[in-house]
Formats: sequence, C-alpha cells, structure tokens
Amino acid sequence: MRGADLIVKTLVEVGVSKIFSLSGNQIMPIYDACINANIEIIHTRHEASAVFMADAYAQLTGKIGVCLVTAGPGMSNALGPLYTARQSESPVLLLTGDSPTNLDKRGAFQELDQITMTAVMTKKSFRATSIKDLGDDLVHAIKIATSGRPGPVHVALPFDVIQRNASGVPIPKNDKIINSTHQMGNKVIDNILRILNEAEFPVIITGPALSITRTGNMQKKLSTALNTPIITMESPRGLNDPALGDLKQVLARADVIFCLGKPVNYSIGFGDPTIFNDDVKWIVIDAEVSEINRACLNLGARLELSFITDPKDFAFKLIDENITIDRSVWFKNVTKLLAKRNYLPTDSHPSGKITPASLCTILQKKITSMTNTVVICDGGEFGQWCQAGITANYKIINGPSGAIGGALCYGIAAKKAFPDSNVFSLMGDGTVGFHFAEFETAVRSNTPFVVVIGNDECWNAEYQIQIQKYGIDRAIGCNLSGARYDKAVEAMGGHGEFVTKLTDLDAALNRAVNSGKVACINVLIEGIPAPDAS
Repeated sequence: MRGADLIVKTLVEVGVSKIFSLSGNQIMPIYDACINANIEIIHTRHEASAVFMADAYAQLTGKIGVCLVTAGPGMSNALGPLYTARQSESPVLLLTGDSPTNLDKRGAFQELDQITMTAVMTKKSFRATSIKDLGDDLVHAIKIATSGRPGPVHVALPFDVIQRNASGVPIPKNDKIINSTHQMGNKVIDNILRILNEAEFPVIITGPALSITRTGNMQKKLSTALNTPIITMESPRGLNDPALGDLKQVLARADVIFCLGKPVNYSIGFGDPTIFNDDVKWIVIDAEVSEINRACLNLGARLELSFITDPKDFAFKLIDENITIDRSVWFKNVTKLLAKRNYLPTDSHPSGKITPASLCTILQKKITSMTNTVVICDGGEFGQWCQAGITANYKIINGPSGAIGGALCYGIAAKKAFPDSNVFSLMGDGTVGFHFAEFETAVRSNTPFVVVIGNDECWNAEYQIQIQKYGIDRAIGCNLSGARYDKAVEAMGGHGEFVTKLTDLDAALNRAVNSGKVACINVLIEGIPAPDAS
C-alpha cells in the first residue's frame, strides 16, 4: 500500500465519496488509488473551480468538501476561492501535490513554499511529511475544518511521501473525527437567558454556517425556544443587503443583539453606536478568540457578554430552553421589515427590454412549482437582484467575501450533492465568463442543471460605480459583447436558449429543465442597478 492508497482509504473511512480535482504530475498516484475506492473524481477545467465546487458541496451536505490539485501553478490557481470558502465558513479540505521532501531547497520541479501562501486564507495549512502519520494528518485536518467556525484547511502532499510504502500503517477510524467543544457552563447560559428575558426587542444574528440551508429547522426551533427573531447575514453588502429588506430599522429598534457566530465587523457597521439603539446590549458567542477580541474593540463597554465556544453546539443547547414572553408584535414587525422591497416585481423599462425584477418573478414561479430546488446566486448587479428576489429549498450566494464567478461551479457541486434536485444557477454575463469552460465539465460528468444568465452586455456593477461616482461621460472599459453564450454551450453538448421577450421565458425554462442536460438560458436584460436595502 502506497501513501496515496492510505490517503484515499482514509477519505473513504471518513465518508468522502467525491473529490473535485484538476490533474497534474504530483497527484497522479492519488488518481490511481481512487480507481477501486468508490470515489468519484469530478475533473474540472481550472483549479479554482475545484475549490468552488468543494465549497458548495460542503455548504449543502454539511460534510467536508474535498478538492485536489497539483503543485506550483496548480496550487497557485486554487488560492482565490480559499478566501471565499473561509469567509463563507465552509469546511473544505484542499489537498495539493508537492515536490519531494528529499529534494527540498535543491530547485525541484514546481518547488514552492505553499504553506506560507495558503496560511492567511485557511484555518490551518501544513505539509504532511511522515508516512506513519499521513492518515492521522488528514483526519486532523478535517477535524479542524469542521470544528468551531468551519473553514478551509490545506495539506500539501510531497510526491515522495505519497509513493512511500504504507503497508502496516493503520487507517484512522471515523470516530477520530469527532469534534471537541468548549464546555458551556450553566452560568453563561443563565446570564444569556436573563438578558433575553429582560429584553423587549431582541434579535439573534448568525453567520453563514448557521443559515437555514445548512442547519435545516434548527433556526426555527431556536427562535421558538428563545422567543426571539433570527436573521442570517451572509451577503457582502451587510446592512445594505436587499434580500433582508429594512434590516437597518430592525437593528435600530433592537434592545439586545445576540451575535451567534456572527463577526462584529463591517457587515454590521462595526457596531457603530449611531446605527443602533443607545441602550442596546450585545452578546457575542464565537468559536474564535480573534472574533471575540474584534467584538471588544468595536463595541467596548456595550459588549454585555461574550464567550468562546462552537456556536452551532451552543445553539442546540439553547433549543432546550423556554422563554415565554409575548413578543408576537415584535415578530410581526421584524417579518414585515425584512420582507420590504423597494422595487415592484412587474417593473418595466422604457427600452422594452426584460428587467431583472420581471425575470426573477417568472423564475420564482417556476421554482415554486417544483420540488427539491436549489438556487445559486452569483454576485454582481444581476446576482444581487436574484439574491433579493429568489428563494428555494436550498440557497447559496457568493458569500461575505464578495467574490464573483463561482456560481457555475457551485451548480455542478449542488447537482452532485443532490442528484434528484432541480438546480438553478443565476449569474450575469460578466460572472459567467470566469469559469465558462465548466459547462464542458457538466456535460462530460453528466450533471444536468439550469444556468440563467442575465445578459446586460456590461460589467454592470462597476459601470454603476463609474456613472455614480464620476459621471456617465467617464464610463470606461465595462462594456461586454452580445456573445451567444447559449450557442457556445450547445457546441459543448449542452442545451441552449436565447430569450429576448419576457413572454418567451417560461417556455424556455421548461425546455431547459426537460432537456436532461446542463442548460444555458441567455436572457437579454436591461442593465439596472441592483436594488438597495429598503
């Protein structure tokens, strides 16, 4: 048994069935080891795509998302999405090839200090150099990725290590991956309950890891137990997230803000006292000391209580509590404020083109009529329209990092995670270009889902900044062509639709869904600014 076989057997033991990867010299032994291991390799067209796919797979399944790329330029290409996964709190294991340890500092092919490069974007980054510890190293990495605030972990795999004889090295058992948690004393729980019992208008804010998509009915149970509204914030727009309506008004009225795994950072205005109630009390529960320190820095004496523990574990502990104060009016007000939208779904435009709002209305009707739906919203102007106007059984957005271009990759991973689901990836004509070649990956891997492109022939987010900040006569470099993305997808073996009239959209959606292929619906739209928060 080689080190590569030990790696694969360890991954199988901990429940991994899929690896998102782009091949390369130093990792080919691992490919070879996967042949008889019942692990599917989804072979991408770019290393960054593999990381995006692992990110989405982790978000949707709650399991570790594994991506495998080669050394040097392969690892370098994978860097960007690590930041996205870290900000989105996604448990991702990045495995990279590496030059042999016996050639260290001698100028080996693609020798590179990978650990220094990935350390700032991961929870942990290390090089596995011992064959006897190789399996335990992987289990340790997965444990770190899935514990506390989830996030990516990088393990570099030197070529000589993965080819060494691993006979006699035991395969770590799955029970080794059980996460350790901080013990939560009754005093902390009692203090939180006391503060919430004394409040009239409390709000719980969670980060991405505790979203409904990732925790199911946990939020509902916790909200009921504590008789307190819960809001998940995962948009880079923070308080200005149009999907959360008049969030600013909710938080301005709140007398207790309970950040459960939600960093006190730019996204909530750094806790600026001019935004919030003068007497508001803050509670911060977080897995990372750095975030507790950040909360202390931004809130000062207004931080009523803080504690370091796993927010998800703590949430499940609080589900057993029972606060019976009548807050029905507060719940209704919060629901009404969060549902506010500053645009009409039937908005038309003088140009006669389809508007983003009307496109979203038709698309939502289609999604509502279906079961087992997953919606993925990219960033950019059109992506933000979709984030504000589209819901589904499961929903993933581009996350707090503000990165764009990952939604096509997310779509492939979503279909791999839930093969029986109806997956819709929604993106603009700018973002779709980042990883357009992954349409071929979807065709080749028999992964049918629907991509809707809101095509305004423009990098509209940047264009809007230009005309607002500098004037329309200073707009430069943001035009895109009227490329027929649908035809390109057809040429790759997928299904294409080109829509210029709103009345044709529903039929195009039906044909795309029924095609049994990855489908691209290229919709010409008017380039309207993304909606602002109400």
